Amino acid sequence: MKNISKKITINDLAGMIKRGFDKVGENMKKGFDELGNKLGGQMRVLSENNERAHEEIKLRLDNIAYRFELVKPQKRVDVLEKKVGVKHK
Repeated sequence: MKNISKKITINDLAGMIKRGFDKVGENMKKGFDELGNKLGGQMRVLSENNERAHEEIKLRLDNIAYRFELVKPQKRVDVLEKKVGVKHK
């Protein structure tokens, strides 16, 4: 068997290195694209969950009377209870 050796030139070596870096770059791009897609999907889910939670809170708060709205009616009830002679527990 003959031992055939080819001399590698600087240009050959530069080409090999470039192809290696290109391959690494492609793999990194694929990895980052996949990661971005996964994170984007998770962010959409979190955003939708967050919006639903805010809507639920708003609905609950819309059904609650604010404290300042209760002050006058409470004073009126206190006066009526005094006149009738009912003690509030």
